[in-house]
Amino acid sequence: MKNNKVPKKNNNKIEPSSKIIEVEAKTVQAAIKEALSMLHVKENDVTIQVLKEEHKGLFGMEGAEKAKIKVTLKKKK
Repeated sequence: MKNNKVPKKNNNKIEPSSKIIEVEAKTVQAAIKEALSMLHVKENDVTIQVLKEEHKGLFGMEGAEKAKIKVTLKKKK
């Protein structure tokens, strides 16, 4: 039996240096959580810049427009 699942498109970008990433998600908090997971770090190890807040859709439904953040890995001292 064949697996006909289409791979989910991932619009999240990782820079070649892997020190800066951009992540889109339904909410800013979800984007932060995903970015930290991708980098395998804690929140105090990165600088987070919100590029775009999420916008709720009709009747307050989540995810009409996704939030977008930019996460930069802090240099270790």
